[in-house]
Amino acid sequence: MFLLKKKVIILGKKICMVSLGCSKNLVNSEKMLAEYAKRGETFVNDPSEADEIIVNTCCFIDDATEESIDMIREMGKYKGKLLVSGCMVERFGDEIFDVLPEVDGIIRDQRPDVGGQRILSTPKGCAYLKIAEGCDNACTFCVIPEIKGKYISFPYGEILSEAQKLAKQGVKELIVIAQDTTAYDDDGYKLEDLLKDLTKIDGIEWIRLHYCYPERISDELIKVIKKEDKILNYIDVPIQHCNNDILRRMGRDSSKENLVELIGKLRKEIPDIVIRTSLMVGFPGETQEQFQELCDFVYDMKFERAGVFEFSPQEGTAAYALDGQIDEEEKHKRFQMLMAMQEHIAGEMSKAKIGEVIDVIVQGKDVDGNLIGRSKADSLDIDGVVQMTDGRGQRSAGDIVKVKIIEASGYDLVGVINY
Repeated sequence: MFLLKKKVIILGKKICMVSLGCSKNLVNSEKMLAEYAKRGETFVNDPSEADEIIVNTCCFIDDATEESIDMIREMGKYKGKLLVSGCMVERFGDEIFDVLPEVDGIIRDQRPDVGGQRILSTPKGCAYLKIAEGCDNACTFCVIPEIKGKYISFPYGEILSEAQKLAKQGVKELIVIAQDTTAYDDDGYKLEDLLKDLTKIDGIEWIRLHYCYPERISDELIKVIKKEDKILNYIDVPIQHCNNDILRRMGRDSSKENLVELIGKLRKEIPDIVIRTSLMVGFPGETQEQFQELCDFVYDMKFERAGVFEFSPQEGTAAYALDGQIDEEEKHKRFQMLMAMQEHIAGEMSKAKIGEVIDVIVQGKDVDGNLIGRSKADSLDIDGVVQMTDGRGQRSAGDIVKVKIIEASGYDLVGVINY
């Protein structure tokens, strides 16, 4: 529903949407755009042309909140009515009007229309498929349960209907997302069942799995990934840390021993699997020895992909008031050290690809006019890309092609399309 600072707001004919934050937020934005389109509204990229501007916000960490506030203030300079939606609204509510007087209204109770239409903003051929909302995990550093509430699995029939509609729009790659995809359970119908049914949809060729909590990755899930050709040998497993004391204080159910066992099992059962993870440095009380343990762990495990984050204290979380808060300079130093190690690991893996022929989904063109795309080992926006030369000039966004790799630089690859 709309909650307005003024009594009346006339919906404009030209809408400009700014979507911030994670892919889950982006799906909500795409569904909102579809609702506006049903009313006959049109969309513009230039906010100066808009009758109405919507900023779909994120406030997961301080940097995200600051980015949202900066964007709201920037959009407030334009003549269009300014509405705010998303996580900041769910977390702060009417306080937004007091802090940001340029806001004309907020969109509250933003419930996604599961199975409904979307106006896609992702590159042609690729779309996110959100299967749940909220989170029941009790991570002491995270505000998501406060913002989004309890975990709710969407009805599987509606998810499959949405996936079928996406396939009819030309989507070939589905990226399955939720705050915790492995917690999905619609009255006994679990993630493994959903994945098997998604593979039956004509037109879908790649299914990529994100946000799998390590303690919930079952033998059955591993078996499904291994067996089904459409499910990519790629899995996102956010582990955050490896030190048992820090994991306990983070509210995580994993242990270092269990993580080693899981990673070993994944690589034994699916030898070419790509494991992406998320790591946090500077959690309160993290000693130099514990940080070094994390570095050693990353060096030994050699994750193909990893994101590293600095602990951001969020008011209302248990970790906000923990003793041993680490200063920003030290946190950033640890961040840079771990990122440098991971970049070296990933760079060596990229060089090993030279000479191979791999599958790539074409994403579009770079600023120089070269085709770019992603391999099965690269998810949208967070991993590397493949720059391609097309000798015949016959390929375009959404095509899946064979590419011979001839160069590697960091996370990225350079290749030639094979005909």
